[in-house]
Order: sequence, then structure tokens, then C-alpha cells
Amino acid sequence: MSANAVHNGDSSFANNGAAAPSVNVTNGDAAALSDDESSPNMPVKELTPCDRDIVRLIGQHLKGLGMNRTAEQLMAESGCRLEHPSASKFRSHVMSGEFDKADEDLEELKSLMECPQGIMKMKFLLLEQKFLEHLEDGRVLEALQCLRQELTPLKFNTERVHVLSGFLMCTNTEELRKRADWEGKGGSSRAKLMEQLQAFLPPSVMLPPRRLYTLLNQAIELQKHRCPYHNTNIKAEDGLQTISLLFDHICSSRSQFPSKTRQVLHDHCDEVWFCKFSPDGSKLATGSKDTTVIIWEVNKESLELKKCKTLEGHSYGVSFLAWSPDNKYLIACGPEDCSELWVWNVETGEIKVKMSQSPEDSLTSASWNSDCRRFVTGGTRGQFYQCDLDGNVLDTWEGVRVQCLTMKKDGKTVLAADTHHRIRAYNFEDLTDQHMIQEDHSIMSFTISSDERQALLSVAYQGVHLWDIKDKVLIRKFQGVTHGYYTIHSCFGGVNEKFISSGSEDNNVYVWHIKGEMPIAVLQGHTRTVNCVSWNPVLPNMLVSVSDDCTIRIWGPENNDEDGSTEV
Repeated sequence: MSANAVHNGDSSFANNGAAAPSVNVTNGDAAALSDDESSPNMPVKELTPCDRDIVRLIGQHLKGLGMNRTAEQLMAESGCRLEHPSASKFRSHVMSGEFDKADEDLEELKSLMECPQGIMKMKFLLLEQKFLEHLEDGRVLEALQCLRQELTPLKFNTERVHVLSGFLMCTNTEELRKRADWEGKGGSSRAKLMEQLQAFLPPSVMLPPRRLYTLLNQAIELQKHRCPYHNTNIKAEDGLQTISLLFDHICSSRSQFPSKTRQVLHDHCDEVWFCKFSPDGSKLATGSKDTTVIIWEVNKESLELKKCKTLEGHSYGVSFLAWSPDNKYLIACGPEDCSELWVWNVETGEIKVKMSQSPEDSLTSASWNSDCRRFVTGGTRGQFYQCDLDGNVLDTWEGVRVQCLTMKKDGKTVLAADTHHRIRAYNFEDLTDQHMIQEDHSIMSFTISSDERQALLSVAYQGVHLWDIKDKVLIRKFQGVTHGYYTIHSCFGGVNEKFISSGSEDNNVYVWHIKGEMPIAVLQGHTRTVNCVSWNPVLPNMLVSVSDDCTIRIWGPENNDEDGSTEV
């Protein structure tokens, strides 16, 4: 060991048998302290309850890192106690496999517990570990005795006791570990047991496991929640490994957020009215006034699109598209004067069915049942049908002039906006309906969140409104967007659908955080009205917009290495 090495937990340097000058390290810089500051006899500041909690948290963390001597010195110098002596003894007996002694310790801990009934659960967990360790060691008689004379008399969790008895038939250790979902006798399984047991003890007696990590993760989650541009899906347990604790977290608006044009496509030769990603995020469908639907393949690395196939023949143009939940079929609807609805097999590029009940129909919107075998469709001339994949009408709802609609995952409830500026819920099983939302102006389009709790409405002359469907209350009106009487389609998107996006008649794409009314990004590039936006449901940093300027724009994060924008 070097002469200047510091022993773990020691407060002085070794220097040829003499104590070296005391050194204070601040932010990585070593600086000599004054005599007063370095005095070993300097009295310790009286600790507040908060200070004591912090010291205990640091001590627990140091022990978790294996720095036991450092932790012990910290506790000694601060006058704090990491955990109650009875709890320390209990932990020692559990970790060494002395379960009978640990059981005796429970009587001492009982008086310290806020809920003494937890003793029974703790006793059961201890005996379960004891039983499994006996089995792994091949001591079947001892295991049987534990089961009959200790576990069963508790008359607690009898269902689990029956499961444990089945483990007696295991022929080897591997089978036992697999059936019991258990890591086997030793420190790892006992540490997990200790974590379960700690949950029953108050923090004043024994700190919850990895408490400092838990608090830091909570702080990071709060900072990510407050960050307007945060758009990455990091697991909580990975958060501390990917985000620095030395400064507050704030995302650049360009890092993982779709803020720059990555690609511009000119394959449509007229106004592009609609776009929609497939549920698995692998394809995009775009519909145009030029009578075609184009299916695009998504490159998940470059966030660019490649034309896959063109579906032709929609003589009135294509103003609405709906993917089946299994990504196999695509419904194409036309504008108000179109009486036809087309169902395409996307995999083969062939028509599954072309539906037209009457030349007077107006089928402008559609939505799939979760079973992928039925769909609902309707229009402003009073048609409202439920159909099968062959285009047969299964049910009809008379007298409802539908602006737009969506079917919920329960397979029976349809939310439909009508010409009375409202959204009602229609149940196709018992033929009942109920009021949901009322607006003052026409609801031109709407979509619902994946959890079906919120609805995003595009309202004529008003803009984009967010509603709580369950409570039937208006949550927020988003500012900035220009919306007359054209149909503009908005969407939820990003990680956990925390963002809202919409096209606009001022040729821009607007993006808001779901918690704020003002836009956090205004994406420029289109030269005419932006009719529709779609956020990739799998790639949270990919957004697409389509416009009357005949183009499709793909928006992605800023790429600092290159321009990051291609035109096709």
C-alpha cells in the first residue's frame, strides 16, 4: 500500500508513521485547511432531525457499496444509529440463515412496529425460506417438519402452504428453484427475503432498502415530468445511470424531440388530406385528393420513409384512413360527397371489399372493432353502420349525422361527434346512447388517448381542445393554432402520450406539452394548410405532417452531424 493511501473509514493518512496534514477535497480540488478548520477537536454541529436522516441514508448507501468501516465511522462521529439494535441483530440472523434466532428476534421487534399484525407475515416469510433451504440441502424430514409443525399451525396463507407442499416432490435442486421461482440457498435469496421483511418495519427501526436510490429516482422523475421536451422512455432503475445528479435535468428541444424536417416527399400530385401510422409503427398510410393511398415503410434507424405500394381508384379522393389493430387491413374513406368505403388488404395490396349501401350515403369516417372483424362507419347525411369484413351491415343507427367517430376497446361502444357540436356514446349491443361532450362550435375531428381517458378535439374557429371523457370536463384549450372551418386532424404522441400536435391553416405544425396551453414548438416548412399530423406510436421522436402543398414531411430530432433533411 502507498504511504499516502487512505484506509477505508480511517481519518488520517499514513506518512512514515506520522500523521499527514489534513486535506479537504471540494469538487475535486484539494486545498489545505486552516488550523481551525482542520482541528480534530472541532465540535460536531448539533444535528437536526433532517441532518440525522441524511446521515442515515448516506450510511446505508456506503454499506451497500461495501464501505462498512467508513459507514461505521460516520455513524460514530455523527452520533446517529443506522438502525435499531434489535433490527441489526435480526438482519444478521436472517443473512446467516439462523432462522430460529431470527424468529425469536421478532418478539423484540413487535413492540417497535406500527402494525404488529405484520409479525405473522414476517414469520411466514422466514419459515418459507427455512423450508426451501432444508429442501435444497436434501433434508426432507426437516422440511416436512417445518411445513407441518411451524407453517401449517400459523393458519396463514394456506394456499401458499399447499403450493410449498408440492415442492416436496421435486427431484433435484434445479427443479426446486424453477418451480419455486427462487434463487437458492445463499446471500442473494436471503437479501431478497430481507427486503421483503423490511417493508413491515418502520424507517425509524430499519431503513427501507436502497432508500437513497429511491429518493434520487423520485427527484429525477419529477424533473423529467417538469421538462417540457423530455421524450425518452428510460426505466426508473436506469435513470440514475443515464442522468447526472450534479445539475437539474432539462432536455434540449432538439435531442429526442421531433423538431426538424428529416425528409420531404412529393409522391402525391395533389393535396394530401390524411396520414396515419400503423399500430405497430412500421408503416404509414397517406391519402390524397389525387385519388390514391400510398403505403410507406418506416426505417426505424433513419426515421425516413420508403414507398411500399400505391392503392388507386378512389375517384373522390381519400380524406380519412383507419388501420385495423392487427395492421393487416386499411379502410379508406372519401369526402362528404363520397358514398363508397374501401377496405384494403395492406399485405397484398388488394381490395378486400368496396362498400356502398346507397348513392345517397356519405361515408367519411370509420373505426375498427378490437376483434379486427368488424368496423363502424358513418357520415353527415345520417348514415351510421356497423359492418363485417365483407361489407355486410350488421347494425344501423338511424338519424345520427356523424362528423367523425371512434370505437372503444370494449368492442361495443362508439364515440361519435355529430352536427349538433357534441360527442355521444352509442352502445351497439343494447342500442343505448348517452351524452359525453358539448362544444359551442362544430367538432371537425377528434381522437382519443390510448387509455381512452382523454379526447382531443379539433373545433371549428376554436382550435384544439382537450377533454376528460370520464369526468366530462374540458381540461385545456391549446393556443396558437389557426383553425377555420377546414377539417384538421390532431393527435396525441411521444412517450406516454405527453405531447399534443396539430396542423394549422397558417401552414405550421404546432406541438404542445399536454400540461400546458402554449406551444413548445412551431414547426415550419409547409407552404399551405397542414391538414393532418400523425405521431409514430412506437418511435416517440417521429412525427409526420401532410398538407395542401402536396407534400409529406417527416419530423425528427436535430442531427448535429449532418443536415438531417432529405427531399424526395
